[in-house]
Amino acid sequence: MALTEPSLVAAVHWGQAGTLLLGAVAIMGSPGPATISLTAAGSAYGVRRSARYLTGIIAGTTAVLAAVATGVTVTLLAVPALRAVLAAASVAYILWLAYHIATAPPITAPTATRQPPSLAGGALLGVANPKAWIAIAAVFASAHLTAGAATDAAAKIATLTFMIILINAAWLMAGASLAPLLRDRRWSRVINVTLAAALVGATALAVAHQV
Repeated sequence: MALTEPSLVAAVHWGQAGTLLLGAVAIMGSPGPATISLTAAGSAYGVRRSARYLTGIIAGTTAVLAAVATGVTVTLLAVPALRAVLAAASVAYILWLAYHIATAPPITAPTATRQPPSLAGGALLGVANPKAWIAIAAVFASAHLTAGAATDAAAKIATLTFMIILINAAWLMAGASLAPLLRDRRWSRVINVTLAAALVGATALAVAHQV
């Protein structure tokens, strides 16, 4: 077994790995329903209170990655009714989330009445997010890391899972950096409404590209 390890490492196409990472940052890391919702949650509720929501989105998005890797996504997206259900679920949850973000009180307000997005909500959006299916499928097919199909899929799953965690955490942290502004009632309303509108707009674009 020890003799085979160098050959496995040598078999990895490192130039293709760079292409995969750049594609993940550009396509998966671009604004979309999940990433903008994390920014909004981070700004309105902070990193700690949004951690469960982040975990849910990571879990749901990783499930999409697994579906892409096993070829399930081709079957799922080929069924118009199922695509419509995924889109409807995503839109319904996004509208609910956008409303609560837009109407969230300033950070200085009592926190008892400000419920952050849930773990289950994050998982639902991760799976039902139209952009996730399209973006992950595009990135997954953009490069071949090894010659073997099984090892190639395993390497991509490991790499893209790391990128899912990194990208989503970065968007949450970016939102949390706006927290100082949210202590002012006027700025709080402007930022929350702007992020809520961007969230709805990103969802509309993602659904339009899926149709």
